[in-house]
Amino acid sequence: MIELDSLTAVSPIDGRYASKTATLRNYFSEYALIRYRTRVEIEYFIALCGIPLPQLSDFGDGTGMNKELLWEELRKVYRDMSPEDASRVKEIEKVTNHDVKAVEYFIKEKFDNLGLSRWKEFIHFGLTSQDINNTSQPLMLKEAIENEYIPALKEIIGILSADAVEWKDIPMLAKTHGQPATPTRLGKEIQVFVARLEEQLRQFSGLTYPAKFGGATGNMNAHKVAYPKIEWKSFADNFVASLGLSRSYPTTQIEHYDNLAAIFDCLRRINTILIDLCRDIWTYISMEYFRQRVVKGEVGSSAMPHKVNPIDFENAEGNLGMANAVLTFLSMKLPISRLQRDLTDSTVQRNIGVPVAHGMIAFASLKKGLGKLILNKEALDADLHRNWAVVAEALQTILRREGYPNPYETLKALTRTGAAIDENTISSFIDSLDVDEAIKEEMRAITPWTYTGL
Repeated sequence: MIELDSLTAVSPIDGRYASKTATLRNYFSEYALIRYRTRVEIEYFIALCGIPLPQLSDFGDGTGMNKELLWEELRKVYRDMSPEDASRVKEIEKVTNHDVKAVEYFIKEKFDNLGLSRWKEFIHFGLTSQDINNTSQPLMLKEAIENEYIPALKEIIGILSADAVEWKDIPMLAKTHGQPATPTRLGKEIQVFVARLEEQLRQFSGLTYPAKFGGATGNMNAHKVAYPKIEWKSFADNFVASLGLSRSYPTTQIEHYDNLAAIFDCLRRINTILIDLCRDIWTYISMEYFRQRVVKGEVGSSAMPHKVNPIDFENAEGNLGMANAVLTFLSMKLPISRLQRDLTDSTVQRNIGVPVAHGMIAFASLKKGLGKLILNKEALDADLHRNWAVVAEALQTILRREGYPNPYETLKALTRTGAAIDENTISSFIDSLDVDEAIKEEMRAITPWTYTGL
């Protein structure tokens, strides 16, 4: 069998783009899933000690260590988990044929090694596997988004913000329906994307990461039958909150994923905005508003030596599209389950890292592409110079203000003759108007470079 490495990986996430997604292995790999499951199991055990359950009130007695020190030793099991530890879990799974049960048995081995065997049956006490999965996986996603995705996105926003400031006074011919329209400023057009992305980040900050924690069918039956006097609902709420998550209640055996779908939907909107940005920048490059900084040794085309293709924006667009395809499926599929539970969510949820990875690949390409842009002001000026007709809106608006008869129709007749409209055409038109000289001077001051609004 071929050994797995970046050249033999089936997915480009772990192959061609491995260097761009390496940090995500800490959150979405099989090793990471085992580590997060172990974390939830151990923190749950510690929370039971904190009640304390009667049988755990003497936890640590006879070991020579107090509870707090023992809890820290237990936390080292997941904090210091090695790939070899994860491999041990996989060995146990070959026997159990159940991934979560294998984690439970792995932790019990650790308890035996620490001399804590008498308390080990309270590992996974009263729980079903989905209590662990539906807590571990949103926690993985939350920490990946907060630690990796959002900082990378904010870096893109920061680059765009700086560009918007640098280009705030650069006049540019706007295009609506692909046709010359009222002039704008390049910086403002970039700022539009900044505002859109920042709004999505604001909305994202209001979303919660949901977790299901409630036993076999969501009712904490086993907990209640064993300890009927304990307020298990409050316990579960507080435990999930201690992990930085929000407990969904009531639930079936599984999380209903509605709030998780909202997270996916917001990620998709962010990606869609960035696709829009990629396509606009690609178009500006094709219009020669931007040139691209040449990187020594890079080849633009295997056949045409002169070409410097906008490959970074094309790569970003493609990966953002891949991410959105998966996000759409996750958002639409996960909230649907037969009765209290079927298994379709399990295999699907293992892919939540895929759209995050494609997003990170896109961010890297977008950052590289934005860094290669060189403003070609001559091309912007030339386009404005060729399109003096765009000041017609300004002239007819002033004529409307002054009560001039049929101003719109007058400018329409001027600009739709099919003849070229240049500065002389506009100047001659203004000279021919039956208005005060002061009004004519006001109109003469309007050019494609000055008619850029607020």
